[in-house]
Amino acid sequence: MIEFGYSIQSNRQIDFDRNTRQVYKYIRRKEPSIDWCMSCGTCASGCTAGYASDFSLRRMILLARRGEEKEIRDGIFRCRLCGKCLNACPRGVNTRNIIYWMQQAVKNTQTL
Repeated sequence: MIEFGYSIQSNRQIDFDRNTRQVYKYIRRKEPSIDWCMSCGTCASGCTAGYASDFSLRRMILLARRGEEKEIRDGIFRCRLCGKCLNACPRGVNTRNIIYWMQQAVKNTQTL
């Protein structure tokens, strides 16, 4: 095979028609403050799990909004619920509840 210095990337399109967004809908019922999140990333500034791994609450919320539930399942349990993100959030989003309910949704959803 001839190397041309580049490679073809996999398809990264999100099919919103096929994604059910079950996790996001579940979290929204339990913790409506998820809608206040503007994805500023301040929650990641002191995140203990973020220092030790590639965990990002901002990314988890974005994945939930997109309906990419498999990726949520792969990363949500890295959070240690320390609460640093709760103190850092400028909008007053109850991030600990969001993480907790996201973990519960992943545990309880049979289709994931």
